[in-house]
Amino acid sequence: MWELVNGKLIQKTDETRKKFRTNISKTILDQLENLAAEYDTHVNYLLENGLQAVLEQGVITYDKKTRPKDRVQYKTTYDKELLEKVKDFAKVHQLFINDVIEYSVNFIDLKNIKNSSYKNRVE
Repeated sequence: MWELVNGKLIQKTDETRKKFRTNISKTILDQLENLAAEYDTHVNYLLENGLQAVLEQGVITYDKKTRPKDRVQYKTTYDKELLEKVKDFAKVHQLFINDVIEYSVNFIDLKNIKNSSYKNRVE
């Protein structure tokens, strides 16, 4: 993100973001990368959108027996508050965070996602 100071743009680190590493299905990740390219966004923005929808619903129906076998390590940044809420949600529902992340993919609202230039916004 950028900040306008005395008429000059200065690049700033977005303090509302937090790095997070998890394992996610390679198949799902490939699908998200295709969606991100199609909708001019980033994979983590898609995931955040789906996670917010799941949190708003407050319920999750997840069968642990159907966990994907093709998980790969995935590192990105998430909104700090959202990530904390997801951690609490996963704990309450006795799931792993990556289970909640993979589940949330089904709830992405493609009409309300941040575009790829969001990270370059001026505040």
